[in-house]
Amino acid sequence: MGELRRPTYSVKVKDPKTGEERTERRQSRLWQIRYYRAGRRYEESSHSTKKGDALALLKIREGDVAKGLPVTAKVGQLRFDEAAADVVADYRVNSRRSLRDVETRLRLHLEPYFGGRRMASITTADIRNYIGRRQDEDASNATINRELAILKRAFRLAIQGGKLLHRPHIAMLAEDNVRQGFFEQDEFEDVREHLPKHLRGVVTLAYYCGWRVQSEILPLTWSQVDREANTIRLEPGTTKNREARLLPYGLLPELEEVIERQWAEHGRLAKQGRLVPWVFHRNGEQMRGFRKAWTSACKAAGVRGKLLHDLRRTAVRNLVRKGVPDTVAMQITGHKTRSVFDRYNVSSEGDLREALGKLAGKEKGKIERSPRVREIASH
Repeated sequence: MGELRRPTYSVKVKDPKTGEERTERRQSRLWQIRYYRAGRRYEESSHSTKKGDALALLKIREGDVAKGLPVTAKVGQLRFDEAAADVVADYRVNSRRSLRDVETRLRLHLEPYFGGRRMASITTADIRNYIGRRQDEDASNATINRELAILKRAFRLAIQGGKLLHRPHIAMLAEDNVRQGFFEQDEFEDVREHLPKHLRGVVTLAYYCGWRVQSEILPLTWSQVDREANTIRLEPGTTKNREARLLPYGLLPELEEVIERQWAEHGRLAKQGRLVPWVFHRNGEQMRGFRKAWTSACKAAGVRGKLLHDLRRTAVRNLVRKGVPDTVAMQITGHKTRSVFDRYNVSSEGDLREALGKLAGKEKGKIERSPRVREIASH
């Protein structure tokens, strides 16, 4: 059975009046645990002044002993650099798409600030200071929150691995940056006309089904397309929410035309001896993005500042406008949580005008008389 204790230690002090030295016994502020394994006694500092932290460590050690695991005294000594490496390894093992982003944020911001420090020594005040510093650097709240999420993950993994007993409170910042950009039909068609031909099918698919361009549309291969059933399938693990998705594109002539046009291009290249696996490509080469072409097309169409991601928001809004149930619309666009879907389901000024117009009866060209209003007879 283990026990908790605050050990004492000797210290030499000098009497201020006589100048004589004497030895005093003082009690440490840090709690220590004592436990046994195979008849051998182990003592270990909890590196904490809180009794609860020491008790938690003792339970971990006794559990390790019971499971036959090797005993380590490194709890509380974990440094941020090691914790950051654990986060990167966790993202890599789980094939997280944001791995590169995490590595960049660690290298540029988190490691320069917290590097070399023990995780147990990082306090809530330290994290507030970090937030203040990033705000002084004009980082947005959303950017800072992504960095705080990595810090939270580092603490969580450390605790799960028995390397740390507790974590500081990490409060996320309010994000008031929900974009509300979307395309009206004529705006979309104008932008599409100003794009190179090999990109028009990409944006058409994004406009109608709301799929993510870079991670879901550009990587599409013909093995995912069933031209007999007129369906496109995103396999599990290839989408952001890791779930499969099926799109019966044949029900929408615009999308069927896009797929058939791309298939004809596939056949043309095949006759030249070039077997291209991707549905959308640039002269047989896979595309990773087209930011410059998109910016130029928006400028030429007179809609500067529009984002490629606005097509996804537009698809959500259009599906809802057409009366598609939210649950079905979410299956098409790939939104897993209702809260995120609602953020994309924004209303335009035209939507609001139409709604108020209906309230006033103007959609019929007149204001309907309320049954509760009686005319006053004239005398």
